[in-house]
Amino acid sequence: MNLGTLFKRGANAIGIDVIRTHNSPRRTFLGLSRLGFRSIIDVGANEGQFARQISKFYPNAKLYCFEPLEKPFQELLAWARGQKDRVRCFQTALGDHAGEGEMHLHEQHTPSSSLLAATDACHRLYPQTQSERMTRIQISTLDAEIDELLDSMPRDILLKLDVQGFEDRVLRGAGRVLSQCRAVVLEVCLDPLYEEQATFYELAQLLHEAKFRYAGNLDQVYGEDGRVVYLDAIFVRV
Repeated sequence: MNLGTLFKRGANAIGIDVIRTHNSPRRTFLGLSRLGFRSIIDVGANEGQFARQISKFYPNAKLYCFEPLEKPFQELLAWARGQKDRVRCFQTALGDHAGEGEMHLHEQHTPSSSLLAATDACHRLYPQTQSERMTRIQISTLDAEIDELLDSMPRDILLKLDVQGFEDRVLRGAGRVLSQCRAVVLEVCLDPLYEEQATFYELAQLLHEAKFRYAGNLDQVYGEDGRVVYLDAIFVRV
């Protein structure tokens, strides 16, 4: 038995799982790190958490970030201004039609805010979602917002969605953009965290119809009993 195996067994005995950094999904991006994405569309950007992380993988890519809420949008914009015109920000929510809507703004944790109402299960798991107020926002479609940019947008394109159960609506309003994407990263709720949220099956079917295949989970979050509450799934073009 080699030293590495002994170390892993010892760590497992005290409740720690050890993985080599070169095998970590956060490092390998589940194989997507080898693809030369030149455009990244970040829907549900919040303050730019994903955009900042993905920039380390693709420092020369153009980023198109969507965030409807005023406070996180200003934080996103402040970061974008320091990126040498590489990042373009849009202050709008996305769905399957254009108009106005009301968002459930979680004041203690804006990333969990949604156009869908949080369930009691969500409030129990994440008490910070209990403090909320409604706020009016603009809603558009990804196709409408990107239409004039798409033909000149550098290929290949990566699409990321993190919109708290609203992912299916965004995909239905993104047919043209989706046809030009090489891969999609999207958050999927497995527990019922939002009313009328998209299911994994529905999202997988929509992406299957758009000729993408499921390629694994970039990350997943567990409940106290070990079940997966939500995950970040990757789909790649067939």
